[in-house]
Amino acid sequence: MVDRNFDVMVLGAGIVGLAVALKTQEKGKHVLLVDQAEAGSKTSYGNAGIIERASFLPYAFPRDVRELIDYAFNRRTDAHYHFGALASVAPWLFRYWWNSEPKRYERAIAGAKPLIENCLTEHEPLIAAAGAEALIRRTGWIRAYRTEKKAEASLRDAEKLKQFGVTYDVLDKAGLAQREPHLGDGVIGAVHYKDPANISDPQGLSLAYRALFEKRGGLFLNADAKSLREEGSEWRITSPLGGLKAKDVVIALGPWAQEFVRNFGYDLPMGVKRGYHMHYGTAGNAVLNHTVYDADHSYVIAPMAKGVRLTTGAEFAHRDAKPTPVQLEKLEPKARKFFPLAERRDAEPWLGARPCTSDMLPVISKAPQHKGMWFAFGHAHHGLTLSAVTGRLIAEMIAGEEPFIDPTPYRVERFSF
Repeated sequence: MVDRNFDVMVLGAGIVGLAVALKTQEKGKHVLLVDQAEAGSKTSYGNAGIIERASFLPYAFPRDVRELIDYAFNRRTDAHYHFGALASVAPWLFRYWWNSEPKRYERAIAGAKPLIENCLTEHEPLIAAAGAEALIRRTGWIRAYRTEKKAEASLRDAEKLKQFGVTYDVLDKAGLAQREPHLGDGVIGAVHYKDPANISDPQGLSLAYRALFEKRGGLFLNADAKSLREEGSEWRITSPLGGLKAKDVVIALGPWAQEFVRNFGYDLPMGVKRGYHMHYGTAGNAVLNHTVYDADHSYVIAPMAKGVRLTTGAEFAHRDAKPTPVQLEKLEPKARKFFPLAERRDAEPWLGARPCTSDMLPVISKAPQHKGMWFAFGHAHHGLTLSAVTGRLIAEMIAGEEPFIDPTPYRVERFSF
């Protein structure tokens, strides 16, 4: 077989890899997209479906001693850990905790700001070009609460977001009932964040992006990224089609990226947060109009094409460990009191792993030790949110253009290898 040549090879066809491929095509590049599975069928399949234009405050590691004690005894519903995984995840968790110190956390906020500011505007032209407008809703999301303590905490967070121009409504019980008449279980009010957009079928968006990529002349190929080799000034993988070469290669392998780049000498302080979801029907004539976060129990219910999706918080475990949907089992009875859920629509709970750096910022960077290698991973809970803005930044750097935002906070050199 004869080798085929491309300008850019993107390894990983989750939502980040898809957006990188599309944005790189817009620079006139001939692009190859490689994954062992269908586009968007792994980590990108399971999320709350929010392009989170209001998420300027990264998820920090808790520092309150009483909270930490509850976490240590697995008493919380927003987090669960496998005891047997502690030894391997402890170094990353310690650095995550260290970076959550208030002054260092401010750096994470500053780094997240330009990405969040541009997250939706970078998706919008892709969504339009892909003909995927039917998947998007401009309804934002609602943070509902039952107690004055949770109300005060929710309002403090909302007040912090004012400096970023985030728009929101504070709803009393009656105002919340107007927007979500079927919520119950003692809710007394909510904050409605209005800027984010919602996707009713995250994998549907991925498949629309794949179709657009192929329509523009790109090649999507099922192949093993582990066959990547450096040959002179090019990168090569082997495939059923023969050898495939490109001058530049982008690593967008999500939770598999850390292991992959370690083979090239990059030992990064990363971990995974696993998460579960389940779809449900609705009882009677109940309708869920918005994505809603239950602030008291830390889960999300979201209206999706397949039904109401219930998503859990974070599970700290080995990436490939056996599923243990403890959080889902604890949360489902609470969610049924909160909203009239009916039958389960999935045979088993979905499980995915989110790639998380210790400083809460993604890696969007040139690989300093390898010419033509680029990194686009570590987006934690915000792969969908940050995929398009990541794609633009990577595409501009590959094309040798002046990046539209400063890429310094996301450089891999911020870590020691």
